[in-house]
Amino acid sequence: MASVSLQHIYKVYAGGVTAVSDFNLDIKDKEFIVLVGPSGCGKSTTLRMVAGLEEISDGELYIGDKLVNDVAPKDRDIAMVFQNYALYPHMTVFDNMAFGLKLRKTPKDEIKRRVEEAARVLGIDHLLNRKPKALSGGQRQRVALGRAIVREPKVFLFDEPLSNLDAKLRVQMRTEITKLHQRLQTTFIYVTHDQTEAMTMASRIVVMKDGVVQQVDTPQNLYDFPANEFVAGFIGSPQMNFFDVRLKRENNEVVAYFGDNKIVVPQGKVSKFVDESYVGREVVMGIRPENIHDDEMFLANAADATIDVKVEVHRWRRNQGCVRREPPALLRQGNRPHYSGVRCCSRADQDQSDEVIHFTQNFQEALFP
Repeated sequence: MASVSLQHIYKVYAGGVTAVSDFNLDIKDKEFIVLVGPSGCGKSTTLRMVAGLEEISDGELYIGDKLVNDVAPKDRDIAMVFQNYALYPHMTVFDNMAFGLKLRKTPKDEIKRRVEEAARVLGIDHLLNRKPKALSGGQRQRVALGRAIVREPKVFLFDEPLSNLDAKLRVQMRTEITKLHQRLQTTFIYVTHDQTEAMTMASRIVVMKDGVVQQVDTPQNLYDFPANEFVAGFIGSPQMNFFDVRLKRENNEVVAYFGDNKIVVPQGKVSKFVDESYVGREVVMGIRPENIHDDEMFLANAADATIDVKVEVHRWRRNQGCVRREPPALLRQGNRPHYSGVRCCSRADQDQSDEVIHFTQNFQEALFP
């Protein structure tokens, strides 16, 4: 097995278009790393550079202790699973899984052993004589996984492998891939635009935007301590609510004003200001939906963190509802129907100081975790 190290990696295309800029990441042996971000953020390009399918413009890539910038893809001891399965339609499942081993002139007995073992692990041993057209989408994806497993590589690469599956099957395959990682104890690098996939599968997540790494951390830390407004808005479903506010000092308290509403900033947050340099300035305030409540129990104890809102739309989606005030919208969790004239509050005044996060107006980085 192997670690992977990307050191100051750049990818610049003809015409000066930079797809990946100064990418730095050390991946430990047996780690499950997920690269996540919107379309065009550079995550697939980064994966393809690891695979050797894209040339590195600058920087160094190590697999284990070996510098592999100039090593051919077939010699990197990696296996890649693609979004479109890339199965040969005229071959059986067995032959598709065995194809790479045959090219390497692996002995027939060894090929048979590896293919049958991988098929048992993936639950497709009864499909070995079928051709891809006779398989469901989930079965085809398992064949693609099996083709990678039989190579027994040091590193597995996944490029949005679940994008072509329906919602129910995606959930099932997320579980299967996680179990596969636990069983194989191999390094996994996985690319997706779906933050739910990232949050449920990864040991660490790399959030990317415009070719630049925004934050690298565990799923829990990304959710609780986002480095900037982009990460806070991208991680979490429904996403964090954002308000443009001005901070003022009143009666030894710092108050966030937005429109006709105000919220007293918890002392735990105020104490993290550096010389209170942001008091009197405009910042962006972020509150997670689960920390917005309209229950009387909360309202009675949240006089300093209560606002009036007008409900525009109520949608049922598990525990999610949507209320709207001018100008921002509030997403909140709860199963009660809502109508106009709702008062709601944040729990942030009740010793829950990490439930409100502020960001600078210009650069949008978190003022404090």
